Amino acid sequence: MPEGDTVFRTARMLDATLTGHQLTKSDFRVPQCATLDLTGYPVESVASRGKHLLIRVADLTVHTHLMMDGRWDVYAPGERWRTPAHKVRCVLANDSFEAIGVDLGLLRVFPTRLEHKAVGHLGPDPLGHAWDPEEVRERILMRPDLPIGLSLMDQRNLTGIGNIYRSETLFITKVHPLMPVGAMPDLARIIERCFLLLHANKDRNRRKTTPTELTDPYWVYQRTGRPCYLCQTPIEQMPLGPPEKDQERLAFFCPTCQPVPYREQTEPAAATAV
Repeated sequence: MPEGDTVFRTARMLDATLTGHQLTKSDFRVPQCATLDLTGYPVESVASRGKHLLIRVADLTVHTHLMMDGRWDVYAPGERWRTPAHKVRCVLANDSFEAIGVDLGLLRVFPTRLEHKAVGHLGPDPLGHAWDPEEVRERILMRPDLPIGLSLMDQRNLTGIGNIYRSETLFITKVHPLMPVGAMPDLARIIERCFLLLHANKDRNRRKTTPTELTDPYWVYQRTGRPCYLCQTPIEQMPLGPPEKDQERLAFFCPTCQPVPYREQTEPAAATAV
């Protein structure tokens, strides 16, 4: 699933191509919006909120979520799409650009004044203007018995963090995914690392959490069975997702650099990230 930095870049692209221009075409290819026509209305702004994308047109908000496979592409008028038409869920065009939403996991339109009902439950966004690490810490500590690997993925605590940043942040800070939040010696450092990693990658086309001298972009994510770059121990994986939603995902970690909670072990060298 695209993470906060991907959606941030998507919002910036759409903002640059749509905002301030009247729509010459709008085509919503989902049943609940099929009769809606925004042609002639100006796009006021485009913004991201974690993994959510908000396109504001007149007094309406086009709310999309990319889920697993979604994306937005931008073309010149009349340019042939590089994706089958049956995958397109939304088309918004002006005199200069045509934006198409492909395989969108969520597409709905509602009055902008009701945006808070759609995204108001989300925690602070590391890439947003209202970032507040202390609020994030307080939200996470409301469930002290929850493993940190689950807390970081809960969008109500902080939004925009997915499985990649969960795995990479916990490796860099040398914390096992199952460490209970209430036992964390320095929760603020983990929150700060999430912020730094997202900001380091918000302007990159290719996400990278490792130093420039390493060709592999990740320390542990999807490196199961391969040697850890710090200690050579094979990277492991474990199912770890929100059980109440039956959506377990794999968390990746190094069993030596990230010891099981409460197990005494010599502290390994710290990882660095760019």
